[in-house]
Amino acid sequence: MNQNYWLDRAKNVLPGGGFGNFDPEMIIQEGRGSRVWDIDGNEYVDCLIGSGPMLLGHGHPEILEAVTEQLGKGMTFFATNPTAIELAEEICRAVACADQLRYVSSGGEADMYAIRLARAFNGRDKIVKFEGGYHGMSAEAQMSLAPEKLIEFPRPMPDSAGILDSVRNEILVAPFNDVELTNSIIEDNASEIAGVIVEPLQRIIPPEPGFLESLRQICTKHDIVLIFDEVVTGFRIAYGGAQQHYGVVPDLCTLGKLIGGGFPLAAVAGREDIMAHFDRSKVGAEKFLMQVGTLSGNPVASIAGLKTLEILRRPGQYKKLNETGKRLMQVMSDHLNAAGHKHKIVGIPALFEVVFSDEKVNDYRGVAKGSAAIATRFNQLLREKGIFKTPSKLYVSLALEDKDIDQIMEASDYAAKSL
Repeated sequence: MNQNYWLDRAKNVLPGGGFGNFDPEMIIQEGRGSRVWDIDGNEYVDCLIGSGPMLLGHGHPEILEAVTEQLGKGMTFFATNPTAIELAEEICRAVACADQLRYVSSGGEADMYAIRLARAFNGRDKIVKFEGGYHGMSAEAQMSLAPEKLIEFPRPMPDSAGILDSVRNEILVAPFNDVELTNSIIEDNASEIAGVIVEPLQRIIPPEPGFLESLRQICTKHDIVLIFDEVVTGFRIAYGGAQQHYGVVPDLCTLGKLIGGGFPLAAVAGREDIMAHFDRSKVGAEKFLMQVGTLSGNPVASIAGLKTLEILRRPGQYKKLNETGKRLMQVMSDHLNAAGHKHKIVGIPALFEVVFSDEKVNDYRGVAKGSAAIATRFNQLLREKGIFKTPSKLYVSLALEDKDIDQIMEASDYAAKSL
């Protein structure tokens, strides 16, 4: 049964023929180590890695062993379990802002609760987010994520049907990396702002020196909750996440992807006085934030996460990840330069992308100025040579071996010359 057979079946039961995550024409049936195979048996070097969680590759033997052992003891209980407590302890040791945490099942869910926590904590309503910043699928998050029409800051632009107009009144949108305008927006609305939510590495865009520090300073000044969305950067950019790497500690952070080791698990973590709003006995009925989830903190995801973090603590892991990424970034840029293509390599060694532009790329609008048509073709050419990646970023994994790196470099050369 080939791809067309499965595509026909998918179109009957799935809107658009897919899950909404990725190209529905790609049906993946297997992953091992650094590689995946589609339904027709085509083999690819995996630079998508499940959109981030498979940093150690598919089917890591130590994770499989830990998960298999847990499966015999139970898959989920809807009750507190020792494995999830151990994982929470390790996260709180590693992450600077995390006095306590609460588990959920997805990063978007964690972001939703972080926003709600900020409102519960200081009794204000408005949230500041950054144009192009991704924080899941809640109504607040779906404001100015990928606006087709660029409007004046701080007005938001909804990205989805079905969002109430009233949500617009509670969201202020700022440009990433613009200290002056962001500070102006916050100063003008400080008495109404509950929280500022930001990806410290926005999609692929690193913060410029002083930007995160400025956010920390102005949020402290006005008692605004600073939220770092570390669903992607947590345990990837460094063991302690972006807050360790950049040296700026938020009040709350959200985590996902890696903490579940390939299984659905996420968390909101932060200061004890803010996290106390999950505890009715500490804050009372009026300030209590209700949160329940059938699979939150389930032991299978928790044991996979524990083993993943144990492996990441071993000497040399981040050195290897960064060296691999730097090598790929440099070679890809060299190939594009040799072929005469204007471009910028944007991101960090563990996560980057090519933007086909000769202008500075430090915010959403900078990325949007790049040629989407050239980028689409470049990614198509990479796929022709067996590189599996999202159209907007290339994830580097610890599973990549020399033969994988060689294949990525050969594909990069081919794509640059064929554009």
